[in-house]
Amino acid sequence: MAGLNKVSVDDINVKGKHVLVRCDFNVPLKDGVITNDNRIQAALPTIKKLIADGGKVVLCSHLGKPKNGPEDKFSLAPVAKRLAELVDTKVIFAKDDNVVGENAKKAVAEMKDGEIVLLENTRFRSAEETKNGEAFSKELADLVNDEVFVMDAFGSAHRAHASTAGVTKFVKETAVGYLMQKEIQYLGNAVEVPVRPFVAILGGAKVADKLNVISNLIEKCDTLIIGGGMAYTFLKAKGYEVGTSLVDDEKVSYCKDMMDKAAAAGKQLLLPIDTTIAKSFPDPIDAEIEVAVVDADKIPADQMGLDIGTKTQQLFADAVKSAKTVVWNGPMGVFENPTLAKGTIAVAKALAETDATTIIGGGDSAAAVMQLGFADKMSHISTGGGASLEYLEGKVLPGVAAIADK
Repeated sequence: MAGLNKVSVDDINVKGKHVLVRCDFNVPLKDGVITNDNRIQAALPTIKKLIADGGKVVLCSHLGKPKNGPEDKFSLAPVAKRLAELVDTKVIFAKDDNVVGENAKKAVAEMKDGEIVLLENTRFRSAEETKNGEAFSKELADLVNDEVFVMDAFGSAHRAHASTAGVTKFVKETAVGYLMQKEIQYLGNAVEVPVRPFVAILGGAKVADKLNVISNLIEKCDTLIIGGGMAYTFLKAKGYEVGTSLVDDEKVSYCKDMMDKAAAAGKQLLLPIDTTIAKSFPDPIDAEIEVAVVDADKIPADQMGLDIGTKTQQLFADAVKSAKTVVWNGPMGVFENPTLAKGTIAVAKALAETDATTIIGGGDSAAAVMQLGFADKMSHISTGGGASLEYLEGKVLPGVAAIADK
């Protein structure tokens, strides 16, 4: 996987050719209005490059999880409208319930160089997500005369769908867009050829979600920091009382094995040394809550750990100071609550102040860094939660593997 060298949009000539681009336009909508257009903005460099080079650009994406075929609330119509405001060219929305229908075929047939057609939500076709998506893959390729496919949706790269991987079998040329290129460069290189010392920080609720990530990162990094809800299973594995904290009892022995693995490999595995506790989980999640901070081995039996404590904040921040590469995936506590966000803020601040290459692995950590105002201080914030996790596990992502190597 090291420094994955894929053909990029800079390596191909698209003048006069039809180019199908898989974007990630899975934007949040409220009453048909886009509440955050980050994902559309992120796709612009690739789209603008292909337009400037004289390509006939056909965009496709999924949005949400339509269950029973086409649903108006999952239409990409609002995306087409927003996109038209952001680019200096004609954007035609091909509204076909079967994605590649009469509207799409007509719009593409009438395209001029440097114009854009946006197809309807690829998940309106059940074949998008199924093993027998070959016919749909072929329809997508046929629409662009089997000419060029550009993959720029890292958030969907871990899915072997018709529009992410299947279509590559039927087109003459494939490439990654700028967004994909950046993800591969940062995440791929961080894990495979990191500048050392390499510190990985894992948080979030469940150990089960990150089993392979923990194991893979112990092999790759110099220091592994564990916070968030998953830390309590590790503390229980050390024989500590963890009260009513979130614990995955089936994974206690796994956590013991991982601590042994780290010790045998001469790697540092840091766990919380103190923890912020409360009587129960906040309800609603942002409600005011009374908390106390106790040492990690002194959690009362009727209390629940909900964030790392002040000494742990310092310990984790110190570990980051000397790092040259830091990857962070998962918050340190219930960051949606102002009282329980202190650990996550402390880690974000430590990353913001370091000179290291800092990579935020999508999902909740990306949301936290953006909400807390530290986004511009990070080297790279991944656009894919599930995809970045699978990358950190060392898995091959179908949407990356399907693209031609240089």
